[in-house]
Amino acid sequence: MEMEEIVEEETCGKHENMVEITVKTIGPARPSRLHVPSSIKVLDLRKLIARKNHLPVENLKLILQGKVLHDRADEDDIYVRFNDGDSLIVAVKPKAPVGLDIDDDDEDLKFQLPQSTSQWKKKLYSFLRNRMKLPDIVLMAIFSLGLKAWALIIFWFTLAPIAHKLDLGPLYILGTGFCLIFLNLGRRQPGDVSAYSIFNEDFRELPGTLNADAIDRDMRTGQL
Repeated sequence: MEMEEIVEEETCGKHENMVEITVKTIGPARPSRLHVPSSIKVLDLRKLIARKNHLPVENLKLILQGKVLHDRADEDDIYVRFNDGDSLIVAVKPKAPVGLDIDDDDEDLKFQLPQSTSQWKKKLYSFLRNRMKLPDIVLMAIFSLGLKAWALIIFWFTLAPIAHKLDLGPLYILGTGFCLIFLNLGRRQPGDVSAYSIFNEDFRELPGTLNADAIDRDMRTGQL
């Protein structure tokens, strides 16, 4: 079966180093040949294939040598380099049923930085994720903490060896636990009642509190 040949006329005059690749779309479509620059943006390549094959660009997944090609990383466009004769696999994600907002893209399930994040944080995130291969739960813990929290963590680890040398390690850990409990205690608004009656005026209990008096009262009235 002969392959249909596709030539992108717009790029032929702009790039001298053109290569021919084979585009294989998953499904009944025939493989096709595509002339592209040897180095091209993934986003431009996706748009080119979508336009030539009349496919929805947002539902296309491009796979080269077993790796999914992404359009951007840290707000920077990603370029892909082709050699003459390379094969590119194109997968089209099915549309979600009408009325359902379903997105099965695994990238949406991963931890991602907000768009307003500073550039140095994006570079650090890319290094930790792509180079260090840290899991998403660790990345979430790292980037969810503020500078004040990180300063306290560094200060704690600085004092830990000193406490160990003075044989105060257990007390140091216990003190840290009590400090964490104290710092995470919320402030009650006027009129709010604590779940612990000892902190309330006249030791007033919350409605429905189960204690010895309530059990005795229920037994005397025959409710138990």
